[in-house]
Amino acid sequence: MEVEEMKPAAASRLKISEDVIIAIAKLAALDINGVAGLGGEIGKMSKLRRNGPIKISMMGDVAAIDMKIVVKSGEKACNVAQEVQTTVKENVQNMTGVPVARVNVTVSGVVFE
Repeated sequence: MEVEEMKPAAASRLKISEDVIIAIAKLAALDINGVAGLGGEIGKMSKLRRNGPIKISMMGDVAAIDMKIVVKSGEKACNVAQEVQTTVKENVQNMTGVPVARVNVTVSGVVFE
């Protein structure tokens, strides 16, 4: 019986677009009770990426996310921001497989309804 030597396959690489990470972070943040919106929200993704409320910094294969949110009046901003941090980190990691080192949340405003 002959054993064939297996040649290692060419290294495959999967790259997740920063726009995908931004979209996941945006939806995760907006799903939190107490979040009225994103600070400085812009309609188009390309504009959102450059000067919008969510910025992604890649350090190798690890992401760092900075985002601005607007909180609803009557909500504790600190609690809402912490929930956004946790939810965004979990969603991005679960949906993309990209490890997230940190999620920095800035409360840029309050909406009075």
